[in-house]
Amino acid sequence: MIKLKYTIYFKEFTTLIIVYTDGASEGNPGKSSVGIVINENGHVLEYSQPIGVMSNHEAEFWAVIYALDVCLEKFPGEILSFRTDSKIVVDTIEKDYTKNEKFLPLLEKIRDRSQHFPYMFIKWIPTDQNKHADQLAKRALNETSS
Repeated sequence: MIKLKYTIYFKEFTTLIIVYTDGASEGNPGKSSVGIVINENGHVLEYSQPIGVMSNHEAEFWAVIYALDVCLEKFPGEILSFRTDSKIVVDTIEKDYTKNEKFLPLLEKIRDRSQHFPYMFIKWIPTDQNKHADQLAKRALNETSS
């Protein structure tokens, strides 16, 4: 009997980066913003930014795009686990497909950026589990109203 020895090599990953995203709009379409919370082993980073006039769904997609940009800069090559309360964003990214002409260029941006990571997961969470990102998005929205 011959025994085969298999050696599997894995890149050493320092941690799983957990990313919470949310988009907010004042009107639909209206002034919009994003909120992003990134958790790296208990170290929490917060980002919020106004992003112009668009629909709430578009703002949700942009939140993922902006978060990927941050992760490209701060956590290149790490495994990302996204959490969002937007079912349309999760479904579109998981299926890697959309018929919506406004969402297609946003999906393409997500595809492009996510290729720089070995794995990117996305999971839908209830709104009450996404409060921190929601608060950041609303804060940025309120800052543009002042």
